[in-house]
Amino acid sequence: MNSQETSTTMETLNEEEEYNWREVILPSLIPVVPEPELERESGERRRGRDILIAIDFGPKSKHAFDWALVHLCRLADTIHLVHAVSSVKNEVVYEATQALMETLSVEALQVAMVKTVARIVEGDVGKAICKEAERVKPAAVVMGTRGRSLIKSVLKGSVSEYCFHNCKSAPVIIVPDIEAGEESVISLEKR
Repeated sequence: MNSQETSTTMETLNEEEEYNWREVILPSLIPVVPEPELERESGERRRGRDILIAIDFGPKSKHAFDWALVHLCRLADTIHLVHAVSSVKNEVVYEATQALMETLSVEALQVAMVKTVARIVEGDVGKAICKEAERVKPAAVVMGTRGRSLIKSVLKGSVSEYCFHNCKSAPVIIVPDIEAGEESVISLEKR
């Protein structure tokens, strides 16, 4: 990998905390359809919104991603995929996450015609997602839930609960767990 393909960067958000992240280089996706007609739209609808989606390799995260595409995204929006890891320097994790984010960005374009930006952030998952939301200032933060009972999530805590209480820059949408047997909100034909 050369230095143009990947970049690891450290920002200082607060005086006391450093923030490590790594941009994920996604393939340039050129839509085959013409630009949508937005002349009747004005303001925010024409500019589009930023929507932050916290992802991992689990089915509940994928369900939340699918839910956001179907129920939240609209033309001209940009989705920001965020995956929190313990170290941004781990090449195996970076490459696996990059492959996942590439797949999701293609799906986002096919389903909702939205642009995708992706970033891997370092640190505690809940704190990293809140810091990324502070940076992006999205219209919403979308995330899945692990499906724990109320008692277990209160006793052990959960990332979605942490973000719900600590993310001050955007509303947090916690997508409920999928019913047994349902794979996804979206069913794309395999070609």
